[in-house]
Amino acid sequence: MKEFAEIADWLGTRGAVHAVPLVESLPAPRFWMDGAEHVSFSTNNYLSLATSPRMIRAAMTGLQRYGVANCESRLLGGDLDVYRTLEDKLARLKGKDTALLFATGYLTNLGVLAALPRIGQVARTYGYRPRTRHTYAFFSDEYNHVSIREGLRLSGADRFTYRHLDLAHLEHLLNQSAATSRVIVSDGVFSQDGDIAPLPELLALAERYDAMVYVDDAHGSGVLGAHGGGITEHFGIDDPRLICMGTLSKAYGAIGGFIATEQAIGDLLRLTCTAYGFTSTLPPDQAFAVSEALDMVQDEPERLQRLWANQRYFVERMRGLPYRLVATETPIVPVLIGDEALTDHLAACMHEAGLHVDSVKFPAVPRRQGRLRVILNAGHTQEDIDRLVAVFERHQALCRAAA
Repeated sequence: MKEFAEIADWLGTRGAVHAVPLVESLPAPRFWMDGAEHVSFSTNNYLSLATSPRMIRAAMTGLQRYGVANCESRLLGGDLDVYRTLEDKLARLKGKDTALLFATGYLTNLGVLAALPRIGQVARTYGYRPRTRHTYAFFSDEYNHVSIREGLRLSGADRFTYRHLDLAHLEHLLNQSAATSRVIVSDGVFSQDGDIAPLPELLALAERYDAMVYVDDAHGSGVLGAHGGGITEHFGIDDPRLICMGTLSKAYGAIGGFIATEQAIGDLLRLTCTAYGFTSTLPPDQAFAVSEALDMVQDEPERLQRLWANQRYFVERMRGLPYRLVATETPIVPVLIGDEALTDHLAACMHEAGLHVDSVKFPAVPRRQGRLRVILNAGHTQEDIDRLVAVFERHQALCRAAA
């Protein structure tokens, strides 16, 4: 106990332990905090679906039909028709044979990545004897989400980290590996930088080195592609080497995670993945809501159009200011500040102006790479974006005056 108290005190004096803001409503993108209305430029509710009446009605249908929660594993008595219907929709969205639902996106990465190298071990308990001894190795982008890194640790397999988007470094590591089963793992859209993984090139390397590609499309599903199909639609790719992972708590406005893959891999994971078979899945009302959200993205294309129009407007408004935009490919447009204290100060100025923007610092990003992570939303107005840019403009004016 004394150790934890000492560490907490030490971190507290350095600003690492801080109070989490208490909000009074969910950002869509407007929300209430500290008794005042704010506009969020940090919510992952990209299409403003989470509070839409149509989504709420769908969730109410699930509540009335099944109750509050599924208190059972799907492998035992908890498999409902709504889960299978949603999995079919998700498989079609990603152009795959099958999909598996999980309670959260984080759990999806933990469970699936840990399970892949163990499939053969489970099969051997049934008497399976492979002709060749298989060894696994994972090759992971250094900026991948922490849930990926944790899943790779749990797998027990060899793991190698390649420099961010450095395909030459990745190929060097693949070429050096003696593993019989290689898996390249990458975020689709990198959450702190907002850039997109070069999926065609990753698949070309996978073909060359007989590997698979596991892509975490959490921030791309529902956002990238003409119809929100994600990174595969963005690049026009359909490849059997690809396992697509996604979350349902971002563009789709609910909770849950999934993978979409080939039939054989899906069948094996249903048998061997403990994060699928040894826990309850998402509540039925959330499955109803997500199923409706998938339809809404197709029925209401203006949501996606507004999202990208707002993204383009913000990028254009920032062009005349002396800030570096880390990436401009997606609705995540981080504004690099550098100094951590200055990053926090600017975030506080945003708060005073009734705007909420995430201040992202180490360890989420390298030291002295602090940034305000601006996330555009379909529900933003041009006036909202103008208010945001005005704070950046005032900050620059103060910096020039101080100099």
